[in-house]
Amino acid sequence: MFVYADNAATTSVSRTALDAMLPWLTEKYGNPSSLYGFGQEAREAVEKARQTLASCLGAASAREIYFTSCGTESDNQALNSCARLGARKGKKHIISTRFEHHAILHTLKKLEKEGFAVTLLDVHEDGVVRVEDVAAAIREDTCLVTVMFANNEVGTVQPIAGIGALCRERGIPFHTDAVQAAGHLPIDAEKMDIDLLSLSGHKFHAPKGVGALYVRKNIPLQSFLEGGAQERGKRAGTENVAGIMALAAALQESCENMDENAARVTAMRDRLIAGLSKIPHSRVNGSMEHRVPGTVNLCFEGIEGETLLLALDKAGICASSGSACASGSLDPSHVLLSLGIPYELARGSLRLSIGEYNTDKEIDYILETVPRTVESLRALSPLWKEYAEGRREHLC
Repeated sequence: MFVYADNAATTSVSRTALDAMLPWLTEKYGNPSSLYGFGQEAREAVEKARQTLASCLGAASAREIYFTSCGTESDNQALNSCARLGARKGKKHIISTRFEHHAILHTLKKLEKEGFAVTLLDVHEDGVVRVEDVAAAIREDTCLVTVMFANNEVGTVQPIAGIGALCRERGIPFHTDAVQAAGHLPIDAEKMDIDLLSLSGHKFHAPKGVGALYVRKNIPLQSFLEGGAQERGKRAGTENVAGIMALAAALQESCENMDENAARVTAMRDRLIAGLSKIPHSRVNGSMEHRVPGTVNLCFEGIEGETLLLALDKAGICASSGSACASGSLDPSHVLLSLGIPYELARGSLRLSIGEYNTDKEIDYILETVPRTVESLRALSPLWKEYAEGRREHLC
């Protein structure tokens, strides 16, 4: 059996997204910056898609939506814009968390080299940042707070509305990386006091290579790419019309079916957690209460996560040990370490991320295969032998 259980890494393109995309690759291929009717038809389609995204995200105006190539680009533009704005006012302090995506963390490291001060908040053992911790970290020179909506590895959901309200009260721009949340969790940028929000289409059945950045109208966005006047002069480059149409169609479909999909996916997720947590000396990572519908993250003592993934791949199961953007690293996930998980235990991690296209039969197969695979790998592990013989104390 083949089971795709890595939807947090990417999703398949839905039929709805593909149908929305195809005409703009074939008979309607005009450049939306052209003045003639053939190009203006594409321009009108892009603006209609912009309105669709605004409605799905609770934006006050479609003009608050900018199309990008991905979540990483959106994150970079958001952080650099707010940093430059703050610097002009003599404010060069940024607050974030220890378990952000590398698109955020690496940008913050770059800004530190340019003289910005960065405070990375702990996310506690449950993988949830506390609003009071954000409040305590705010300084007179704080120019930005950026906290992800939902974590990409453990799936924990952050108190975005609470952080947004705090930042609005203090007059500090608030950005959230919502790449793992858009299309899966309710988002209302106005009500949640979000000033900037990043998303990426391939996380909710649009194609790879298209994303968006929401920017509240009173936030002056800085240009990230130099060139033409596309996206009102804030994102140069000919628009990916086909991708944008697929993005809007996929997000609208995901939002319209969100309650139904979430109920079904959550039930499958909970079956996975209940079954896999029965494996001796295993640990489920992150809050059970504040979690996206489809993500399960566990650690197993005595084995290496990479070895487990290869064995599961051989059995037909696609999974991961963390972010796809960090694949190839031999170090344990920085996300798991930020939760206080011991280095040795974090090396034996497994992330299963399911979606509405998964089936109960596939969940059954995972529940049959993972315990058997863990047991067989432990039988070959010198480290597990030390645990079994009492020469090493169990960590969970």
